[in-house]
Amino acid sequence: MVLKSTTANDISVYQVSGSNVSRSLPEWIAKKRKRALKNDADYQNRVELIQDFEFSEASNKIKVTKDGQYAMATGTYKPQIHVYDFANLSLKFDRHTDCENVDFLLLSDDWTKSIHLQNNRSLEFQVKGGIHYRTRIPKFGRAMVYNEVNCDLYVAASGNEIYRLNLEQGRFMKPFEVEGDLGVNSVDVNPVHGLVGAGLEDGTVEFWDPRAKQRVIKMSVDDGTGFSDSQISCLKFRNDGLNFACGTSNGMSMLYDLRASQPILTKDQGYGFEIKKIIWLDESPATTNKIMTSDKKIAKIWDRVSGKPFASMEPSVDINDVEYIPDSGMFFMANEGIAMHTYYIPALGTAPKWCSFLDNITEELEETPSDTVYSNYRFITKQDVVRLNISHLVGSKVMRSYMHGYFIDTELYDKVNLIANPNALQDEREREIKKRIDKERESRIRTTGAITSTKIKVNKDYVDRLEKKLGTATVEGVVNDDRFKEMFEDPMFQIDEESHDYKQLNPVQSTTNKIPKALTAAEESDEERMRGDNNSSDSESESESESENETVEDKDKNQRQKVKQQLLKKKEQKRKQEELEKEQFLSTMKPLDAVAENSVNSSATRQSLSFGKQVAIKDRINKAEKQKKDGVRVTKNYKGEAEISYIPSKKSKKVDFEQLEDDANDGERRGKNKQTYEGRRRASKNTFRGM
Repeated sequence: MVLKSTTANDISVYQVSGSNVSRSLPEWIAKKRKRALKNDADYQNRVELIQDFEFSEASNKIKVTKDGQYAMATGTYKPQIHVYDFANLSLKFDRHTDCENVDFLLLSDDWTKSIHLQNNRSLEFQVKGGIHYRTRIPKFGRAMVYNEVNCDLYVAASGNEIYRLNLEQGRFMKPFEVEGDLGVNSVDVNPVHGLVGAGLEDGTVEFWDPRAKQRVIKMSVDDGTGFSDSQISCLKFRNDGLNFACGTSNGMSMLYDLRASQPILTKDQGYGFEIKKIIWLDESPATTNKIMTSDKKIAKIWDRVSGKPFASMEPSVDINDVEYIPDSGMFFMANEGIAMHTYYIPALGTAPKWCSFLDNITEELEETPSDTVYSNYRFITKQDVVRLNISHLVGSKVMRSYMHGYFIDTELYDKVNLIANPNALQDEREREIKKRIDKERESRIRTTGAITSTKIKVNKDYVDRLEKKLGTATVEGVVNDDRFKEMFEDPMFQIDEESHDYKQLNPVQSTTNKIPKALTAAEESDEERMRGDNNSSDSESESESESENETVEDKDKNQRQKVKQQLLKKKEQKRKQEELEKEQFLSTMKPLDAVAENSVNSSATRQSLSFGKQVAIKDRINKAEKQKKDGVRVTKNYKGEAEISYIPSKKSKKVDFEQLEDDANDGERRGKNKQTYEGRRRASKNTFRGM
């Protein structure tokens, strides 16, 4: 198993679940398909933290309960609600709704009481048993927040009103009317003093006092981009009662103090998309002064005082919502993919209690090497610095020295490159056009998969051997593959057949290409006859070609003669060796046979022989007697080969006349055993049965 991870500023971010990381198994897959998944690397390497942590198409919102034991998420399609139990790491239940969910709130400490804002202008109150009550609002809702002090539910809608639904009295109260005819995108309540803030479409923020039921102040937000059509897409108060953050539709995040009209810090998200979620990370010492801002592309964590980036989470699909699990380093992410994402950052805190094992496996399952993210920077060498004429920037903050080059901002690089080479864009366009034209010409001249001599510059013999072994089609794919093309083009990959390592790996080599095979006498006569015919038929050719052919033929003939002489010499040596072994074997066996035949039991002979020879003689005598008795004769030659002969013997049968007489008497008593009348017809067609 492998965990996908990214590293920036020495902070590791682990993606525990989500797209390109884990893949759940659909229920409709047959058992045969399930067995085949044992060879699927993606399925085997998955880390399934929570079972069925996904939706059929996409997820909209996700929140964790106050007690930290459950998580509720909404998604589509069909519109449904999922509740996950952390104690069992699985899906507790799911419910379907009539319309897609826009936003929801958890009223209780667990999942039993919740309010859901639907895209059909309705508010659904869900309880433990299901839907409890449904009501509607005049305009399409966009966001909502609950004030626990006065039990008011504030709903921001597309109109110029913030609807107030009092849950204690069970009725709508007089709404807050904002200035202008534009809608309200976001609404939030300060948890310290209850001030209500609303982000409007015209780029302003209004603050309302819930006790006086009137507007306190209206503030215009300048994001510094120069665009007048920017909207306030997100608003979030900090728990200290003084600070709040707002995000715009242009991807700018600004931190404010309620006592000042100018932002303390402005941060650009970098992609130009609207800010969807802002989370103040102040629950633990590791997250002090940290804030998270998210758009649909990336979620960034940075320092609220200095603005220095801390970490980032960038999935492969668009982000809809992000939820932080308090007192930990884990984030849940609802997105446009099937699987919801889970990220774990150990630098922000330990893993939650219900998945404490993540602290032990993150480093073990981390990808090696880990990816390093350099956002908005480009690497250039020293030669590029001289070419761009920016040597005076070396040592400044805009160029960061790294290994044998520098990192420079991408926008700055584009500007200096355009100044140094005004025709860079035109040159690049011409090179691309020429490349495409050459590619089309090549496809018209020959097929792209053909093996040509220009492609194979080295290891041609190896290619020939591969064609004989694997076939031309397979070798074409190997030669034309970009992964192996250097093996047939770069001389550095030339195979040295004379090296010691090559001979160790290939101890047996065919000599057909180096030494010609010796011919027999009949083949030599045929070859001489054919050569004579060829010489007579080619007598009219030029003298130079004849001399060359004769020279080549003489060389081949001399080479074959040498090989023939070497083979004859080896054959003669082998014959002499066999004769020598035969003589040694016979000289060893003759004394034993002579002693065994003359006097085996004589005491003088026993004294002259060693104990080993006496045992060998006795064994030979016993073996010979046994062979004679069994009618089998076994002889061995000097090579160890054995010959077995069977001696046929005819056993004489002794006639027991008394037994015959008794059998005859018994036959008279029992009757006849077989037919004795000649000429009588037999039922069987086999005439040999009666013989």
